[in-house]
Formats: sequence, structure tokens, C-alpha cells
Amino acid sequence: MSRYPRIVEITVPGTTLAGNPLKDPAERRVPVYLPPSFDDKKRFSVIYLLAGFASTGQSFMNFSFGRQSVPEMAESLITEGRMQETIIVMPDCMTRYGGSQYVDSVATGNYETYLVDEVVSFIDQTLPTLASREHRAIAGKSSGGFGALRLAMRHPDKFAAVACHSGDMAFELCYKPNFPAAARALAPYDGNFAAFLDAYEKALKKPQKEFALLDLLGMAAAYSPDASQSAPGNIRMPFNPYTCEPVDKVWQEWLGFDPVVMIEQAEYREALRSLGLLFLDCGTLDEYNLQFGLRIFSAKATRHSIAHRCEEFMDSHSNTSYRYNVSLPLLSEAIAG
Repeated sequence: MSRYPRIVEITVPGTTLAGNPLKDPAERRVPVYLPPSFDDKKRFSVIYLLAGFASTGQSFMNFSFGRQSVPEMAESLITEGRMQETIIVMPDCMTRYGGSQYVDSVATGNYETYLVDEVVSFIDQTLPTLASREHRAIAGKSSGGFGALRLAMRHPDKFAAVACHSGDMAFELCYKPNFPAAARALAPYDGNFAAFLDAYEKALKKPQKEFALLDLLGMAAAYSPDASQSAPGNIRMPFNPYTCEPVDKVWQEWLGFDPVVMIEQAEYREALRSLGLLFLDCGTLDEYNLQFGLRIFSAKATRHSIAHRCEEFMDSHSNTSYRYNVSLPLLSEAIAG
């Protein structure tokens, strides 16, 4: 087995992101894992792997003592005959707020369109891929898992298989419990989100207690943007920063993105039924209550006769990339050439 997996970095022009409200870079560097027998004479299926909040595709290659990076994991699985040879693309959809949730938003930019149309098309034009839906999968963890599941539901013409690891869902359980912590973190800034963001960006060591606010700020930019304001104030939070009471009108907009709500729509159920693989998992001890969202979604999928594989494992939310050992072989098999 090669100790060092073959990685290339492809620069995607980012035409879709040009002029985005936050002035984030349009041109993005995208790391791509190439399987052992890669050459220009053979075509390969592709897995698009989405990073979680506050991460990019580069995070999948980070060295950590005693733990394989995702490319190292894929290399081992393929060499051991447990995984089909597959290209793995790790996009960058980062924003100034910490992430895009892989949605189109007037507060951040059109990251859904960028990923589904521009990135996929650019990869197919640049690399020897099997450029069809049947040979394309999407996966991720946390916000990446949410993005993978939602994009598979919305773009069944693009992806034939999906893996959602600890994905954001059941928003009542995973986001609302963070409202008080976010309100407390905002108090020193007198409710001024722009002042908080400016201080957070300037801090050499990011205060951990303020992450809940940054997280909800990123979610609000994705789920409830305000087109009437200019960035970085063009968002509406789903709670009153002073009383912490939910703002129902805004909260209902958030719920429109919740997979456990989306699955009740016929078009999304049909998209899920069309998949060759729907894989879902979550740690039983997840701190963000995502295990309960998994159970709700799985129960609804079963009730609607949507074939899926659902697993729980005894762990929390963090440092669970080893679970790609389970999903990558399944995804590669589902989209094999």
C-alpha cells in the first residue's frame, strides 16, 4: 500500500460566487483524491465529500496522530479490496460566517448552485470521470451531512447515492437549545452582530464560549437572510437576543430547510426513493441531539417506504471521521462503473 495517497488540487473558477455579499473568494482550491490505478485512459465514479461547519475540504487531509485522514482511509480500503476505486472531491464552501450550509442565500452567495452545477461540471470536464448521475455520490458529516442529504433530495438528477453522518436535522432539538448560549455571547456587543463578528475575526484565539453564536449566525445567514440589509447585517435571527424568545415567522423559514420536515413533501420522498443508497448514522451520545433527529427521519423514511440503512454507534459528535470506513465502501459500490 502507498503510504501517501495521491492528492491533486484543482482550482475551480467560482463564477457562481463572483460578487458574493461577504466578498469571500470566488476562486476556490479543491483537493481531490485519486485512486491507485488512476490514469487518463480509465474513467472513475466520483464521491463529493462535504465538510462540516467551520471546515473546508482541506480538513479531510489533516494529520492526526493515530488516526487516518480520509484519503489515507480510502487508500487503505481500496488496497484491501473493501472499496471500489473512486475519485473523492472535497469542495470548499466556506464563508466569513463559518460555512454556507451548501444553500443559495442572499446573505452569503449561491453555494448550492456553485456546488451542484459549477463544481460538478468542472470536475467532469477536468478529470476522467463517469459523468452521469448513476456514478456520482455525495456525503458529509454534521453540516456536511445535512448538505449531502438536502442536495440529494433536491437534485436527484445529480446524485445516485448519499451518506449523511450526524447531519443537522430536527432543528427543534439541535438548534433551539443553543439560543440561550448565543444570546449570552451576544450580550457584550449590545445585540450588534457586526460588532461580534469583527471581534471574533480579530481574536488570535477564538473564544470557545462564543462558538454557539457564530454557529447560529452561520445558520441564520443560510436559512433566514434579509435581502433588505447589506452584509454583514443581512440576516434575521430566529430568537430575540434580549429575551431569547423564538421569533416564529423566522423560525418557520428555518424549518423549511429541516430534513425531517422536507421528507413530508412528495417530491423529496420520490427523490430519496430513487437513490441506489441512502446511508444515515449518528453517535448515540451526540451533544447536539442529532441522534434523535436521525431516529425521527428514519422512522418517517420507513413509514414512507423509503429504503435506507440507519446505524447508531456509541460515541459523541466530535472526532468520528472513522465512520467513513463504513460509508465509503457502500457509496463506491452503489456508484461503481
